[in-house]
Amino acid sequence: MRGLATLFGRVVSRFGEPYAGRDVEHRCVGPAVSAEQPRATTPKRVKAVPMRAVRLILGSVAIVSLAGGCADDEQAVTTVLRVANWGGVQVESDFMTLEREIREEFERQQGVRVQFEQIPGHGQYAPKLLMMHVTGSVPDVVTLDASSAAVFIDNNVLRDLTPFIAGDPTFELDHYFENVVNIARRGEVLYAIPLDFTPMVMYYNKTLFDAAGVAYPQPGWSWDDFFAAAQRLTVYADDARGGPVQFGFNFENAAPLWMPLLWTNGGDVLDPTGKRASGYLDGPKSVEAIQFIVDLLEKHEYGLHPKRRAAFGLDPFRAGKAGLDMKGHWAMIECRADGLDFGVVGLPTNGAERATVIYEAGLAIAQRAEQPELAWEYIKYMTSADVQRRRVASGLAISGNKQAAAHFAGNPVEDAFIEEVNYARPPWGATVERYPFVEGLLKEMMEDILYSDGKLSVEQATRETAKLIDAALAEQ
Repeated sequence: MRGLATLFGRVVSRFGEPYAGRDVEHRCVGPAVSAEQPRATTPKRVKAVPMRAVRLILGSVAIVSLAGGCADDEQAVTTVLRVANWGGVQVESDFMTLEREIREEFERQQGVRVQFEQIPGHGQYAPKLLMMHVTGSVPDVVTLDASSAAVFIDNNVLRDLTPFIAGDPTFELDHYFENVVNIARRGEVLYAIPLDFTPMVMYYNKTLFDAAGVAYPQPGWSWDDFFAAAQRLTVYADDARGGPVQFGFNFENAAPLWMPLLWTNGGDVLDPTGKRASGYLDGPKSVEAIQFIVDLLEKHEYGLHPKRRAAFGLDPFRAGKAGLDMKGHWAMIECRADGLDFGVVGLPTNGAERATVIYEAGLAIAQRAEQPELAWEYIKYMTSADVQRRRVASGLAISGNKQAAAHFAGNPVEDAFIEEVNYARPPWGATVERYPFVEGLLKEMMEDILYSDGKLSVEQATRETAKLIDAALAEQ
């Protein structure tokens, strides 16, 4: 374990200022990628500002902003369980009401008070929790985001849960999706139990597909299929000089929303050890994938270019101005609310095995927890099949509990999501502490390419970004 006196400062430095972990707000929205602004075309050679990453609302254990909910109890409760989660005060919603009811049931069962400690602010969750760990005042239960799990696991902030599992005959780890469980595993040690998750998939607007006479994409479809669909879904105004008024693909420059296409072409950002990017990000397979994206946007105009995003609103897919969109499970809530006729399918591949990234939130016990046994009871309760069936009914995420997830089987959209679990890989942030910073570099790299007016080649951009990533990872 690293010295506690330097742990906090070193972790903050790894993610930039402020820490670039998941800034997750508890509301049913997808990644909010702001409208791109015109920018200099000179490639950056300085430390990039980390990106505002995918807002996974998965695992919103503490979505309720009120702490505990027992302040008016007639009988005083002396035992307090502290639960940490990201996000700040939010407007009351049906889901928040449900979360409060679930929490209060646990409180009544155990005769305790659950004190939620929500940590608001962009990228503040990890550094503030680490500071709590250093000072010895850490919450008992920690909500662990897979995208930044490495910083907690590698710095001995969390307890090994295998002794709790081994000593509890009422708990069955086999009831959870194995590859989701393994996100928080290091060898024989397990640090978190999955709460909920989503693989990234491709949404498609059935109405636009039908209007264009295009067949719906099927599992195992190819890049050629994707390209052909995007081409036919792109619609120009009568005056074609104004550019498309409808796009085939809703591109957003957030690394989690395009990086998986490297995997579907046999490429990757990092080497298998997660220690270097050279030879991988700038390798032929990755370069080919990024060039495919760039050509789709610039050469063919079948995808929405960041320069034009402001003119098409915050969500062109929901507005019916784009036929395809890469998103997670959370997006279906608003699609359904809009009355959108949509389907989902796995990501297209180009000669490689099917693949996608899986974003997950789990529940862990802090190494310095004052109530570790009660924390374990809370984790069992929150991840149980009965509670999970109630929590995920909104469509927010897929339950990490297989029994709860199976409850919603039979719906074509849900079935498509569940199928993708078989091809899902954890995000690099689950094993590489500084990957949130790497994602910032990837975002900057893509912007440099797209705003260079063709002056910066993909080969040059990936080669120079790989060097920056190598230097950043060498500091770990």
